[in-house]
This record gives sequence, C-alpha cells and structure tokens, in this order.
Amino acid sequence: MRVRTCLATCSTSTCTSNTSDSTIPLPKTINRTPTPKLLLPSDTTSSSEIPGSSISSSNSTNSITTTSNSSLQSQLSLQTLPSVPSLQKLSPETLNLSISHLCITSIKPKSSLPITCLSVHANLLYAASSHEINVYDRATCETLCSFNGQDSSSGSLKAVTFCDGKLFTAHQDCKIRVWQITESKQYKLLTTLPTVNDRLRRFVFPKNYVTVRRHNKRLWIEHADAVTGLAVNNGFIYSVSWDKSLKIWRASDLRCVESVRAHEDAVNAVAVSIDGTVYTGSADSRIRVWAKPVGEKRHVLITTLEKHKSAVNALALDDDGSVLFSGACDRSILVWERDDSANHMVVTGALRGHRKAILCLINVSDLLFSGSADCTVRIWQRGLDGRYCCLAVLEGHQKPVKSLAAVSEAASNGVVSVFGGSLDGEIKQWQVTVSNRNIL
Repeated sequence: MRVRTCLATCSTSTCTSNTSDSTIPLPKTINRTPTPKLLLPSDTTSSSEIPGSSISSSNSTNSITTTSNSSLQSQLSLQTLPSVPSLQKLSPETLNLSISHLCITSIKPKSSLPITCLSVHANLLYAASSHEINVYDRATCETLCSFNGQDSSSGSLKAVTFCDGKLFTAHQDCKIRVWQITESKQYKLLTTLPTVNDRLRRFVFPKNYVTVRRHNKRLWIEHADAVTGLAVNNGFIYSVSWDKSLKIWRASDLRCVESVRAHEDAVNAVAVSIDGTVYTGSADSRIRVWAKPVGEKRHVLITTLEKHKSAVNALALDDDGSVLFSGACDRSILVWERDDSANHMVVTGALRGHRKAILCLINVSDLLFSGSADCTVRIWQRGLDGRYCCLAVLEGHQKPVKSLAAVSEAASNGVVSVFGGSLDGEIKQWQVTVSNRNIL
C-alpha cells in the first residue's frame, strides 16, 4: 500500500514472553494518485468469523447484534467480487486435521514505531521500524543488534531479502542498500543501488536517461520513487517501486541489467517463481506476468491478470510456483492456478473472511498466512479438488498487520513459527501446530 509515514527513531527494544529502458512518467510534483483506503468496511464491525466456532451470550440482544455483524461482514466480503466463487468449503474436521496455535512471545520496541517489514533468515529475525533494522535471535527473541538507525534520510524501510551472503533492503528514498555481515556479527553498508560504478558507466550517454517528470530526467537504472518490494531468484534481485517500474539487478556485480515499465500506477508487490516467471501487483488493480523467452535478453509481458477491483497489496507463490495468491484492498485473497492450455494463470476462486484490506501474504509448505488491516492473521490450507479451509484466526494486534514472516521448525513435524508485525509497533510470535487426527 502506498502509505508515507513520518516515524521517529527506534532506539531500543525489549522482548517479553507472554505464552527498454522505458519512460517513467510522474506528475510535475510528487503528488500521486490517491491511495485507496485500507479500512474499507465499516469500522463498526468488531467480531470475526472463525469456522467451527459458536458465539453464545446470556443477553439475547447482544447475541442478535453479534450475529448481525457477522452476517454483515460476510456480505461485505462477497459484495466486492461476487462473480468469483468462494473456495473455503472445507473445515478442519473434513480434512481430519487438528490445529492448535499459541501466541508465545511479544516483542515491543519502546518507541512503539510501526513495524513495516519482517524477514526470517537462518536463526535470525529482522524487523524494520521506520528506517532502523533490529535483529533478534529467533529462538529467544533477544535483541542482537540494530543498524541503519543513524540514517533517517533513507525513509521508511519497505522490504528485506538475502542473496549471495548479503542483505538487501528497500527504502522510501528510492534506493536499495546492500549490507555485509562482518565477523563480529555487525552489519556494514557496502553500497547503494545503483552503485557509483554503474552510474559512471552510463551517465555520459543521453540514451541512458529517461523522463521521470516534466523537465526532469534520470538514468534508467535509478528508481524514481520509494522501492516497495524485493524478490530473489537464481542470482538476480527484482525490485518494484511506486515509480511503476520493475528493475532487475545482478547479484554478482550489483549492476542493473533491465528496467521495465510494469504498470500504470504504483507497484506494491513482486514475486518470482522457481522457473523465473515474475509477477507484479499494482495499485492499478492488476497483476502482470513477465518472462524472458529463450534466447531473448529482456523480459516481456506474458499476460495481465484482472479480477481485483482495488489496489493489489501482496503476492505469494506456493513452493513449485503453480499457484499464485494475491491480496488486495477488496478484502479477498484470489487464488490463481496455472492453465496449461493458455500457458498462464487463471483465477479459480477467492478466500474470504478478512473484514478489511489484505496487506501481506506468505506461503509455507501447504499453509498460507494472510495479514490484514482488520488486525488479524488467518491460516489457510488447501484440501481436495482445490478447495480450502480456514484453519484458524490469530488475534492480538491492535492495528493493521503490515508484515508476516513464517518458518517451519525442522525439529518438530507440523510446527510453524509465525511472526506478525503491526502498525501498533509490536511483533507477535505464534506457534502453530497442524497434525493429522489419525496420528494422534
């Protein structure tokens, strides 16, 4: 979501346990197309539907009110994309599954700045609060170090990813920063993308400049607005930005090798499958699919996926890249599956239940986790014949869930650690266990 936030520096935190090259046109000023509101449904709705649960009350009036709110929420979700069938037609009992979840940890930075990004790498949890990145031991939630805290000019941090032993961070100041982990476990800034060498190679030639707005040109290797998403595949880093572009960087020499005018509005999300197919989601309500044909040097547009009616905020792929999940301000998660006859993705249905905009998605094994502006995280699992089940709703955050990170615990079969970062300035860790009843 294109949200600019002025945040203070997060100095300390505590952990408590509580169970081409194409033209990129921009307006004359930095003003952009108004961003769709996150909180689309009525703010008066307060209860959420959990499959298999019942609501009881000694007060009949309260019971009627709760039931009415629940029905209203369901109707609001269906009103957004009535032509797309719902896929959540299974229950945990139908799948013969036992699901348990427990919020075991809460990490609370003292300054309570919004958490804008989470990422898990090895045994470490990376959490961004404004421009500062805090590193935690994933097992103990102990704060190990913080970096980039002095560089407030970089603006809000949007994404974190890893490639070739380096850490890449995307920032609101249009730059991608590259960090090296030192022997003392500190983080040293190596460079920013595009690098000085990359600029020097190109700045002399007029053909390397593109118009970003009237009477203003930039090198095509530069992003002209906030970098909102990063993805890594096969030694390349893919970045998307509010400047409507997709750029591709080679990790070996940190050079920008390609720039694509991807959308007609800000690009909010990017995902790359194992075969190199690139998916971009935008505020123009579209998802575009890009691929590099055999023998070609540049990516070309394969198709445009159009079903959402509002800004696309999040994308996620399953392990083999055959299923794409997209979340938008219309409160629905659309499921796209590969159509071999058409050689691209087609929508098969929607996952509904969130009462407000979908802000983040992450797929781990056969589980999909979705975070929303309704302050909850939902867990989805695919069953038979492409039908899905909402296994559980994770609650506890007081503001929208902006980022998710999850990892399967190798030592414990069926256990997934889920981290949710919220605009309430808090990180919550849930331990989710999914098991087959027949094994119990």
